[in-house]
Amino acid sequence: MENFVMYNPVKLHFGDGVTDKIGKIAQGYGRNVLLITGRGSAKTSGAYEQVMARLQGAGLQVYEYSGIKSNPIIEDVDKAAALGKEKQADLIVALGGGSVIDSAKIIALAMKYNGNAWDIMEEKHKPTDAVPLIAVLTLAATGTEMNPYAVVQNNCQQKKIGYGNKLIYPRHSFLDPSFTLSVPKDYTAYGVVDLIAHSLEAWFGEGKASLSDRFTLAIIKEAMQYGPELLKNLENYDLRARIMYAATCALNGMTVYGKKSQDWGVHAIGHCLSVVHDVPHGASLSIAYPAWMKLQKDRIPQRIQELGTALFETNTVDDTIYKLEYLFKNLGSPVTLNEAGIDLQKDGVKEKLVKVMTANKVSGIVHKMDENDYPVLLQLMQ
Repeated sequence: MENFVMYNPVKLHFGDGVTDKIGKIAQGYGRNVLLITGRGSAKTSGAYEQVMARLQGAGLQVYEYSGIKSNPIIEDVDKAAALGKEKQADLIVALGGGSVIDSAKIIALAMKYNGNAWDIMEEKHKPTDAVPLIAVLTLAATGTEMNPYAVVQNNCQQKKIGYGNKLIYPRHSFLDPSFTLSVPKDYTAYGVVDLIAHSLEAWFGEGKASLSDRFTLAIIKEAMQYGPELLKNLENYDLRARIMYAATCALNGMTVYGKKSQDWGVHAIGHCLSVVHDVPHGASLSIAYPAWMKLQKDRIPQRIQELGTALFETNTVDDTIYKLEYLFKNLGSPVTLNEAGIDLQKDGVKEKLVKVMTANKVSGIVHKMDENDYPVLLQLMQ
């Protein structure tokens, strides 16, 4: 097992009504708040009214930037950072799902920088400071509420990339499962897929750490048991809470202690589907993961089979991949490009995806892929 440092400074507030104290906590960071929101889901859930009431009730001045897309774009980050600078915001409150919180993380860095935020994403600028960030989660999926990572895309460059920096850990994250009760069935399913995918990226990482692997399997099993139940009963608070907790644990570090690295190859594939065809993030992963495993089945058969035995009691690699596909199908998430409305037979579609995968240098951290693999992957996803 590898040496490791365990560090996570996020103070997580979990449960019904936890945002009641957000105003008092926010007061500790200043008087001016930049509130980052998406395209209306926070208002549908009632989260917006509750959070705004608590912030304003604490005497804070709130300036809002709304309209963050589900696949967040760098233009919104730059505009929001400019607004934050103009209003001299002391604190950012991100109210939304992963796209909103990821955007807010880069906004927090961009407000301390005079250049374009994409410089930060490409690590041309090395930040030394960030505006404090509080996250209020409204969609269980990415785990961004308890980690120092963010993903943003640049449509002009046809790139969607990730970035990590300890400066962008949220100071506090508020997770009230009732805020997710209004999330529609499809995005609820995509969130469950996302947390499974994060767990799989840890499983296929490098290094042997049996306890971390057991954590990983437990999180996936939680999703396998309660995900389908939730999709049949979307207004069940207890099921929402279980999935929300599982999603947070899938990417807060606990699945990789004692390992060298996660892999992230499947996320790299999914990002290309999102940037070219605006496929929802979770949906891109349910398409990409079975195809990636088919590509890797002769390269890492033992690791795939160990997963299948632990989760599905399967005896072969092919059965393991079939069971994973069936799990995603049962959740209602697409497992092929055709199901996502992407036809590789149309002129230029395959070529454009290959070009974008090449530009984004799609590979894995542990299990490497190259340009020869891209056409094969697309065929496997078809």
